[in-house]
Amino acid sequence: MHIAFAPLWLAATNCYVVSVEEGGPGVIIDAPPDPDAIAEVARRSGVEPRALLLTHGHLDHVGGAGPTVAAFGIAAHLHPDDEWLAADLQGQARLLLGLGGGDYQGAAEYLPLAHGAKLEVAGLRFRVIHTPGHTPGHCCLWMEEEGVLFSGDHLFAGSIGRTDLPGGDYRTLLRSMAERILPLPEETDVLPGHGPATTLARELATNPFLQGLPR
Repeated sequence: MHIAFAPLWLAATNCYVVSVEEGGPGVIIDAPPDPDAIAEVARRSGVEPRALLLTHGHLDHVGGAGPTVAAFGIAAHLHPDDEWLAADLQGQARLLLGLGGGDYQGAAEYLPLAHGAKLEVAGLRFRVIHTPGHTPGHCCLWMEEEGVLFSGDHLFAGSIGRTDLPGGDYRTLLRSMAERILPLPEETDVLPGHGPATTLARELATNPFLQGLPR
């Protein structure tokens, strides 16, 4: 498996381009409001995107979804519980950044992600893990055979996603973590929406937010 990524836009959101091999078909995971840079990540890898998978509906993850969908002729996938967020990107910009304008374009429509669903696209297999807390519709994407978890803004190296924004809930996030993420194999590689990669074993041992959670 080949994974290319770049931290993009003001929030340094990790945009991933995943393929079975470099130069083949693949998928894009998350679309910050920098579609030209997203396209460049795919171009450098020689990857032909076949789908856009969105971990959640925050501006820094879906603000470039519209142009990305149009550029590659692909569908965007998002959990329905986050469509209300993706529908008001300008409102998010004002709330999060105090910005009154900007070129933020979500997709015109989203194919629904659902907990437990298996996505098979471009020779890749993902299992959708619905992990509400950071947002109501947040989803992690688990590649069981490869031992890789794209954790979005649910789990970071040394931290977890913030829960003080509309739709966020701290207790819900911890419950999602305990019930749906901590049971995964400890050797799982965790590729988050911001910051460096980590492993589940490392986070279980060192992440203060995970200490004491039931497993």
